[in-house]
Amino acid sequence: MTRALVVDDQFLVRAGLVALLRAAGVDVVGEASDGAEAVAQAAATRPDVILMDIRMPGMSGITATERILAEAPDPPPRILILTTFDLDEYVYSALRAGASGFLLKDSGPERLLNAVAAVGGGDTLFAPSVTRRLVEAFARPVEQTPQVSSDLAALTARETEVLKLTARGLSNQEISDQLFISEATVKTHLNRAMSKLDLASRAQAVVLAYESGLVTPGGGR
Repeated sequence: MTRALVVDDQFLVRAGLVALLRAAGVDVVGEASDGAEAVAQAAATRPDVILMDIRMPGMSGITATERILAEAPDPPPRILILTTFDLDEYVYSALRAGASGFLLKDSGPERLLNAVAAVGGGDTLFAPSVTRRLVEAFARPVEQTPQVSSDLAALTARETEVLKLTARGLSNQEISDQLFISEATVKTHLNRAMSKLDLASRAQAVVLAYESGLVTPGGGR
């Protein structure tokens, strides 16, 4: 059974999420009304999935996400960001922080439950095309992150190639077709690249590729 922590500063929203999850058989192990409480609850309850609001008084959901993932023992929880906008800088910040996906607050119950199940099972809910649009819109100038470029030197030529195509929004299957290698081999190269770069998610890999200058906004596929 999936163990979940629900974080939202609005009581009625939080109560509705908790009720929906419990009715679907999800074990809600805790609730939090702000980021600091979320960090404490995550450490105390060790949830599998955290539904995290972004805009809260005090510590934001983005900062809480960074703290939770930095401090969590393996395996870390999967964090699903709740937002009112599908393309805004907060969602981009969630990508950088290592969140596993985002969900609009006006999504229906079925979509929410499917999202929790998907994230809990290890999937991500950042579609490649959405991830690319977010990063191209909000990526910081390369000169602000020069240390990342040197890290890329640790990658093999094939790992770098797979990372580039991933950042351009291609799925594993599309990369497989373009490079004439199996999808399993694509996953292996990407996982090795992420391990070398100390990245927790595919989304973080996309962000790094743009911020380091490996891929440039508007560069095409």
